[in-house]
Amino acid sequence: MNPSDLFLNFLNTPVLFFFMGMIAIAIRSNLEIPQPLPKFFSLYLLFSIGIKGGMELSKSGFGEGVSGILILAVAMSSVIPFYTFFILRKKYSISDAAALAATYGSVSAVTFITAIAFLQSNHIPFGGHMVAAMALMESPAIITAVVLYKLYNKDDSNKTTLFHTIKDAFTEGSIVMIIGSLVIGLIVGEKGYESVKPFAGDMFKGILCLFLLDMGIVAARRLKDLKAAGAFSILFALLVPITNAGIGILLAKIFHMGQGDALMFTVLCASASYIAVPAAMRVAIPHSNPGIYVPMSLAITFPFNVIIGIPVYNYLVQMFI
Repeated sequence: MNPSDLFLNFLNTPVLFFFMGMIAIAIRSNLEIPQPLPKFFSLYLLFSIGIKGGMELSKSGFGEGVSGILILAVAMSSVIPFYTFFILRKKYSISDAAALAATYGSVSAVTFITAIAFLQSNHIPFGGHMVAAMALMESPAIITAVVLYKLYNKDDSNKTTLFHTIKDAFTEGSIVMIIGSLVIGLIVGEKGYESVKPFAGDMFKGILCLFLLDMGIVAARRLKDLKAAGAFSILFALLVPITNAGIGILLAKIFHMGQGDALMFTVLCASASYIAVPAAMRVAIPHSNPGIYVPMSLAITFPFNVIIGIPVYNYLVQMFI
């Protein structure tokens, strides 16, 4: 891998804003993005990638290759929590192991969005169906983790039923926004997308910069929580995404994905959720400790993927596919 590729990713504008947020906390600045703007930024980014993905999907259609990738995405989101849960049980309680399994089986929309910016800056095309893959990968991991929790935790006093857990997973705001925007983009097509392009497309990178600035601030504040987590947690938060990325690249090669689709699929496999999963765990597994799974995904896995992971995964995709 050419070291200049990694250096260029450091100089990527959104990534630099992420660093700016972390530096602001390090120097004890009072810089912050006032609420509720971060939530607006998140909804905007989900809306933007959803409607554009739906438009691209309306052009490409649901061919055999597209359907296969979507099924594969759901399968990966369901399988990853299984093997991570049994690894984590050796170190954590059943509730924390299940929450972490859900975290690393689900996906990070922001990591996905950063990968989109990386592909666009390198003029590498990818299919709109990858947006659908991201939307479909949010919920299966949560459901799988909750099932494992209920199977192995004999003292569970939480009366939340599996039906309500599934309902909560699919009605979570980020899921509704991404799926709803995708469906709308699919219905209106390219002509309908052109009418919202000045808002949905032209403002995308600017909003992404502000959002990653806020994420840098939040991640830096969470770093102190990792002191109690220990070396195992830090190694897990680094090694499991790399392992999942390797599996993703292998599957992308077997299913003959193009470079852009292969990178997006790999990033989805390697990412970890810190938005949808914490919201779901608060209801489904209330005894789980967010002081463990949120810092691991947000303060270690997310920065690793955004700063180092994406260009390295892209290099491996180019080399093997």
